[in-house]
Amino acid sequence: MLDDANILVQHDSSEDLALAGSQYDQANYKPVILNADNDGREITNVVVAGMGGSALAALFIKSWLKSELAVPFEIVRSYDLPNSVNHNTLAIISSYSGNTEETVSCFEQAKAKGAQIAIIASGGQLIDQANVNQIASIVLPVGFQPRMAMIYALCSIITILAHFDIVASDKIHEIANVSGWLKSESDKLAGNVPTDINYAKQLALQAVGKTAVFFSGTFSFPVAYKWKTCFNETAKNLAFLCEFPEFNHNEILGWTSHPIEKPFAIFDIISNLEHPQILKRFEISGRLLSGQRPKSTVINLAGDSAIKQLLWGSILADFVSIYVAVLNGVSPMSVQLIEKLKKEL
Repeated sequence: MLDDANILVQHDSSEDLALAGSQYDQANYKPVILNADNDGREITNVVVAGMGGSALAALFIKSWLKSELAVPFEIVRSYDLPNSVNHNTLAIISSYSGNTEETVSCFEQAKAKGAQIAIIASGGQLIDQANVNQIASIVLPVGFQPRMAMIYALCSIITILAHFDIVASDKIHEIANVSGWLKSESDKLAGNVPTDINYAKQLALQAVGKTAVFFSGTFSFPVAYKWKTCFNETAKNLAFLCEFPEFNHNEILGWTSHPIEKPFAIFDIISNLEHPQILKRFEISGRLLSGQRPKSTVINLAGDSAIKQLLWGSILADFVSIYVAVLNGVSPMSVQLIEKLKKEL
């Protein structure tokens, strides 16, 4: 089915596979900060406010630069900022639409607290506020679902962090340098590549008709979160995730009473950059649960650097979830129920 060009065209009328395959070019994005004045205040902590796909890039940065961030870096995915936000906080307000109500609420609080604010959006209320109040902002390219514009947001947050002296400016070049490699990897996953040599199609066939459960370590957690959101939003497929080592302190027992016939598809997202004990936990847990849950499929993150592994895993998630959407007979990019919820609110 996935090798039938007519079926792919029928279910992928908005050419989402082509969009997934072109994400490598987002790594070359060079954001421009408007109202870029920096008053030189000391920044003692960073808070990124965003929801859904708009928060993804911050999760990736927190994992990628964990050992380099010299100040606390917090991600808020709700209506309220922590009380610790003050004059010395850099509050990055990220909403692709610029109208996400939780993120707009955080913006109003950051403004009231006198924080150093930077806005990332494609338009909407937040860009209007940035223009009126002369707030540092980056205007993203329009026409994307937020989860498919993650690398644009990644480049934008890094640019802002560099502008306020939180990270080195060469980090934006580190992202750009992987663009060519990401293209060659993406080409292997395209719709015209047959299933027998297309890793994304193979994974989609393993997942279809089942509830997907993604397991990760600490480093790869943002990738697992991207997989979950893509299965939910793109494939319209129920999915869950759990992180090691926390899994070993509770959820492992939940699996012991579930017969193997339960319709779960288990995926272990593995990075060689994880703590060695986490990798050991994956191996031991799989062995102890043998016969009590479906056998896991291991997804080894490709790439010889942290940024390569994170972005490769993200793009693979997009391809696999689009193929699962095709197999499920649904439109990959439609999010009608979410839009209806927003109107009801």
